Amino acid sequence: MANGRMTCYSLFATRYSPFSPEHPMARDFEDHCWKDVIDADTIQIYQAYRRKIYVGDNPAVLAIDLYNKAYRGGDRPVKEVDREFSGSCGEHAWKALAPTQKLLAAARRAGVPIIYTTRHVDTGGVHSTNRNIGREADDTYDVKAELAPQPGELVIYKERASGFFGTPLIAHLQQKRINSLIICGESTSGCVRASTVDAYSYGFHNVVVEECTYDRSLISHKVNLFDLHHKYADVMHIEEVLAHLDGLAQRRKVA
Repeated sequence: MANGRMTCYSLFATRYSPFSPEHPMARDFEDHCWKDVIDADTIQIYQAYRRKIYVGDNPAVLAIDLYNKAYRGGDRPVKEVDREFSGSCGEHAWKALAPTQKLLAAARRAGVPIIYTTRHVDTGGVHSTNRNIGREADDTYDVKAELAPQPGELVIYKERASGFFGTPLIAHLQQKRINSLIICGESTSGCVRASTVDAYSYGFHNVVVEECTYDRSLISHKVNLFDLHHKYADVMHIEEVLAHLDGLAQRRKVA
């Protein structure tokens, strides 16, 4: 207790895995990157959203906008790369690269489908946000080589923020009998958020992997993860999701 209030450090949620139900892991529901920007009063207001955290059954990975544009300018502060490469996420994108590679590799080992979203360079003036966009290179929206789809993996081309809006994504998920999503990519406040909210509206259980999502602005990243976690998704750490996927891979191998 602090000043008569419960602090975020004393709020626990149970995270469950169907592969180890006898060992649920007690972890602070708010043990995430937003702890330094969300105050105790706000945490208290959001107590009604506390619940069990888990990776849903029969998941697919939704990899949102892992294209070259987000990495332009290299592993440097966004304010530096933005001068030459508007729209780059700079160091935030590069920090998420290795965890995202681990996530994709674990999903493939477990036989979990991976679906990518991106866009075409020329969308006839229809864009995902109100950002001013100038002339762009032909490979701007190609998925970054280190994260590229493997043969047979689906790539959805979209024109608005959500991967669902105006695309056949929902049809492909239904065809594969997918009922939950593991979401990664960028930007947290834009296309990740829009896609997650739409997925929730369609009835999917969503996990957003904290270390595999990013934004140009840290404050936007943290606040949007906080809000998504409480309303539309379970924000989980990469090691939790990897453990689930490894358990799923082992279970499917045995079966």
